[in-house]
Order: sequence, then C-alpha cells, then structure tokens
Amino acid sequence: MSRVYLDHNATTPLRVEARDAMIAALDVVGNPSSVHAEGRVAKGLVEAARAQVAEAIGASGADVVFVSGATEAAALALAGRGLLCSGLEHAAVAAWCEPALQVSDGRVVVDDPARSVVQLANSETGLVQALPQGLAVSDITQGFGKVPFSFSWAGVQMVFLSAHKFGGPTGIGALIFHAGTDVAAQIKGGGQEMGRRSGTENVIGIAGFGAACAAAQADLSAGLWDRVAQLRNILEKAIETAAPDTIFVAQDQDRLPNTSCFIASGWKGETQVMALDLAGFAISAGSACSSGKVKASPVLAALGYDGDQARCAIRVSLGVDTSEDNVLRFAQTWTDTYARAVVRGQIKG
Repeated sequence: MSRVYLDHNATTPLRVEARDAMIAALDVVGNPSSVHAEGRVAKGLVEAARAQVAEAIGASGADVVFVSGATEAAALALAGRGLLCSGLEHAAVAAWCEPALQVSDGRVVVDDPARSVVQLANSETGLVQALPQGLAVSDITQGFGKVPFSFSWAGVQMVFLSAHKFGGPTGIGALIFHAGTDVAAQIKGGGQEMGRRSGTENVIGIAGFGAACAAAQADLSAGLWDRVAQLRNILEKAIETAAPDTIFVAQDQDRLPNTSCFIASGWKGETQVMALDLAGFAISAGSACSSGKVKASPVLAALGYDGDQARCAIRVSLGVDTSEDNVLRFAQTWTDTYARAVVRGQIKG
C-alpha cells in the first residue's frame, strides 16, 4: 500500500502551478541585472513573481524582498532590533528576540506591539494568533494560504514567509514591509533586491514562489481548507474514541485547519513517529527544523505542558490533497499500534 504523507507543516509537495512556472524559467538564460534583452526577460520573471506575491498577501505598494527562506528573512527583519517575543516562536525568530512575552490560554500577551514579534500561526500546534495593530514583525510562514490574512489590514510593519510551506520550492522566501521601513542589508554586494539582499536572484525559485502564492490564495478563497478541517476533526474523534485520555493541544482554540497536535501520555513522540513511519505514514514529533534532536518542545512548555507530556506529543498536518481514506487509515494504524504498545507494556504511565 502506498505511503501517506501527513507532515505538510514541515514541507509541502510542489504544486503543479509552481512546477510549470519553474520549468518555463529554466529556459531563461539572462541575469536579471543585465540590461540586454535576455537580462530583461529574466528581470521580467522576477518582477512578475514579486507582483504575484504582493497581490496574494495583500501588500500592494509594499516592498517585497526575495531571500533564501523564512530563516534568512527573520534575520534580515530582526537583527539588531532588540524586539520581544514569546516561547511559541520558531527557533529562527527566537534566536533574535528576547523571550519576554507571556502566553495566557494560548494567546500571546502583547503590551507594546511596536517592540514585539508574534507569529500568525504555530507550526507545532496550529494555534492562530490575533495580531495586534502596530505589531513590529510577524512570521506568517505557517498561516499564509490556510487562514485569511492581508498585509494591508493586518497593521504589521514586516512579515515573512517561505514558499515550501504552501506548495512552492524550497530555498526561496520573502520579507514584506511598508515602503520606507529601515531594513539594513545582511548580505552585501551588488545591491540586488533594492539593496536589501545582494546576490543574483534565484529566478527559477522566485518564479515557482510567485505561482505557488497565487495558487495558495486561490485555494483559500475556494474554501478547500474547510474540507481539510473536517478531516482533521474526523481524525481526532477516531483517536479520542480509541484512547480517551489523549490530550489534544489547543483543540478548543483557533487553530490551523490542517493541524492536530496530540499527546498520548507515556508513549514517546519519537517512538510513535518511527512506528508510523514503518507502517507507511509520515508525521512529526515537532518542528522539522530541530535537526533530528530529541528534546521537549519549548512551544508546549510555553503552553504549560510539562516535559514528560511534551516528549509524548506528535503532530499530524494534512494538505489540500489529503483524502478521508488517508485519515481513516492513519487513525486505524495509530490506534492499533497504541493498543499493541499498551498490551506489551511499552507505554509508561
């Protein structure tokens, strides 16, 4: 039986629209900085993609700077600013901020938006935050394309995202900010990307990024994620029926429609991940950016879970192409594996 991919928050399959745009860009030989005809064609692809990103994010009139991904964008946006964040942030953000913001019932408490960073949605739990007006920076990487967002009404000074979280290629992302915002270049050289990020542009990746942005926004507008939320609920009901003591993180709060993070106390997350992998399912025990390190999630700690609970958490993240059969097969396999682990005494209370 074919494998089932349920780790979309780590990375998503490449969309057909992005693949087509990238294949077309492969035949473009010019450097976007060159003034000859070939260079102008390449530059045209970059600018067309920039317009697609701006339109999809509702950032008309804002600056869109292409970078290698959200990690680089976070450094570009946050380095030297001394901003505050909470324990819910991705490590790429936490590396640059003071973890001084408290979390209350899943909500980040912000007293000074202009000095604060708040993510739109959390990759591990799916928690969606209500962004305060005047916020300095938001990581919208997980939320874009899954929940409504527009830069024009969000009231945030800067946001950033990565293409591979919504069907674009890996290795390309963007920082978006209001024109006139002081953003000091971290990579200096030829002055590309309006002097904010030097280096010859990744034309192929940028073309795929723009196409993926447009397609992701179209999916959201078409209501495709409503069906995914229903599948997520079917999954959780099946797990809860088989293992009533299972803890579903943030189940009663605003979450991404595709994300379920749950804790089977006494059954380590990495053990579950390995067992399900052998059974043909790709899931996660947390953020994919922890480089395989087995440790308790700081995100779950910030939400009030103890270390033992955090080490027993797994994340299942669905995609728009996930089927009900995929979900039901996973739920049955998980419950069967859980039952065997109980019988064998492998789950420690």
